[in-house]
Amino acid sequence: MTRTSLLPRVFLLVAALIGLGAYAQDRIYRCGNEYTNIVTQAQEKSCTLITTGNANVVPGEKARGAKIARPAVRQDAPAQRAKDVESRTILETELKKAQTQLTEIKQEYNGGDPEKLGTEIRNNQKYLDRKAELKARLDRTEADIASLRREIGRLPGGVASTP
Repeated sequence: MTRTSLLPRVFLLVAALIGLGAYAQDRIYRCGNEYTNIVTQAQEKSCTLITTGNANVVPGEKARGAKIARPAVRQDAPAQRAKDVESRTILETELKKAQTQLTEIKQEYNGGDPEKLGTEIRNNQKYLDRKAELKARLDRTEADIASLRREIGRLPGGVASTP
């Protein structure tokens, strides 16, 4: 065989293989935001056949709301109560620290008029910066106390103690 007569045959063979590959590709159905190549599933969900182009679908992770089968870890009642008591103790200790800190900050803030320090007498901007910082610390500490009280209130059996 000559090279010129072999070339058309190779070309036809390659074209036939490409055609078979395209024919062998499963039909792809679109069901809303999901894609499937399972005909029975597509018929059940009334999916539409994709006729234009190829669909490249990359399988993703399960949705965040999807439940994953995990064995339930249950603690016996005494162990859970001990854990709750320990959590409450830690939170109440943190609450007392935050309340003490709030008292100190309020005293230093002096109702929005803190005393000027030695370097702040001549430099008013330093005084204003320290005053703004004290106000921010005061607000942050009050928010921390409110959050600790909410957490204590969520624990079984009790309401957060108030100052």
